[in-house]
This record gives sequence, structure tokens and C-alpha cells, in this order.
Amino acid sequence: MAVISTVSVMAPLQAFAASSCGGASWYALYSKTASGERMNPSLMTAAHKSLRFGTKVKVTNRNNGKSVIVRINDRGPFIRGRVLDLSKAAAQDIGMVRSGHAKVCYEIIG
Repeated sequence: MAVISTVSVMAPLQAFAASSCGGASWYALYSKTASGERMNPSLMTAAHKSLRFGTKVKVTNRNNGKSVIVRINDRGPFIRGRVLDLSKAAAQDIGMVRSGHAKVCYEIIG
């Protein structure tokens, strides 16, 4: 007689968002972010709906293959299909400032 065992492991919510693809846009405000720090468009930061503040994420533009590493410091985006809002500097590094948005993939690093 064979015994089959199944083990269920509950992962934190952040693990489910460890990598994903979708739309990204950028913003360049100087208001306070959801983390309490002032938004600085020249820093490599981004907004995500649920990742912990301080999480480092590698973002790759699917159209041109350019990548940038950003730190999550805000909440958003709040537009269907978008997974990240990037600072202007991060958006510039991956070549999406002119269009305002791009298809990206991201993965948590470190």
C-alpha cells in the first residue's frame, strides 16, 4: 500500500509578485510617497501595489531589452494592466520617457 503525502506551504504575498510582466508608466512628482519619503524623479525608484517598501526590483523593457534596478518606495499604479510606475530617471534608463509607457517584466533581486 502506497502512502501519498501532500505538503502545503503558505508563501508570503510578496513571493507571488516575485516576477511579473505588464505595463509600466512613469511619473515625476515632488510630493510625498506612500512610504513617507519625498518623490525624487532623479532617483531609481518605483511604485508597486503590494511589494514591501525598500524592495529592489530589476525592470526590463520588453521592446528594447534595457534594464534598470529600482527601489520600491510608493504605491501604484492604479490603472488596469500596469504593474509599475517608474521614476523619470528609471524610465529614461530603459527608453520609455518619450512614449510614457512600455511593456516590462520585473523580478525581485537580492
